[in-house]
Amino acid sequence: MDIDHEISLLVACLKRIAEPGPDGKLQTTFGKIFTDEILEQQLESLVGTMKAAKKRGIISFEGQMLLQGAHDHVVVTLLKDE
Repeated sequence: MDIDHEISLLVACLKRIAEPGPDGKLQTTFGKIFTDEILEQQLESLVGTMKAAKKRGIISFEGQMLLQGAHDHVVVTLLKDE
């Protein structure tokens, strides 16, 4: 698994499905990311990719890890356009 490639796929997904938030940064919910059919077919591990992207300061979200169902409402923000 090439994590840089996986993160670039996640960023491309956010650019496609997210909308500008109050601060102008692109935002969407974890539920929308999780159910995106295009991204689902491209990534090996959405949760692992999101954790790596958060650690690198590319995205932000509340908490350490997001789980389908329990965290569908959590907002994910794109911080860097990489």
